[in-house]
Amino acid sequence: MSATASRPARTGAAERFARPVLLAFLLAAVVDLGGLLAGAETVHLVAKPLLMPLLAGYAALRGGPRLLVAALLFGWGGDVFLLADNDLAFLVGMGSFAVGHVCYLTLFGRVEGRDRARAPLATGAGYVLVLVVFLVLIWPDLPADLRIPLTGYSLLLTAMAWRAGVLGRYAAAGGALFLLSDALIATGIADWPQAPAPDFWVMLTYIAAQALLTLGVLTAGAYRGRGTSS
Repeated sequence: MSATASRPARTGAAERFARPVLLAFLLAAVVDLGGLLAGAETVHLVAKPLLMPLLAGYAALRGGPRLLVAALLFGWGGDVFLLADNDLAFLVGMGSFAVGHVCYLTLFGRVEGRDRARAPLATGAGYVLVLVVFLVLIWPDLPADLRIPLTGYSLLLTAMAWRAGVLGRYAAAGGALFLLSDALIATGIADWPQAPAPDFWVMLTYIAAQALLTLGVLTAGAYRGRGTSS
């Protein structure tokens, strides 16, 4: 059998495993969110680290680009470090998420170069306005040693959320939800009033964000063009 003939067979075999992995991700998400609503911290500690590896595995089995898989795995690094309740772990986790956003931005840039798509400037202006207003309001309530790192991270995240629009509505929604999830974390750090079960809302928006970004990449076929597979 030639290499050309065996490649579709290998791809088909991999895609048969994709659905069970996706179902495992969805189950882990339900368990994690249910644990947060029930106040079962142990359930959250077990379920949360499973989420991004399962989603990354699904993306890989679907033939998604390595940059997408890398972004999800750096998200997993951020998830794990943020489970620890100290400033150093928070900064390391934020750094891991930041590298993930760079992976997303690089992927979006390659899609732009291939398809000549452009993220709407009006949307970008709206994101900038929201970011500036949010930072002005929250700045006095943030710990002094976190103000600059959080500002830099927020700029990177906002750029990712805006540029996600080049892949269509799923990825655009994912970028917006990622921004909302991290804004909820920031309000908690600033000791702003919180909704009931704040960790539930942070994780719900975060899980949906990563899932929609993954869906946006896969359904847009961002991995099919030359130069987008790495």
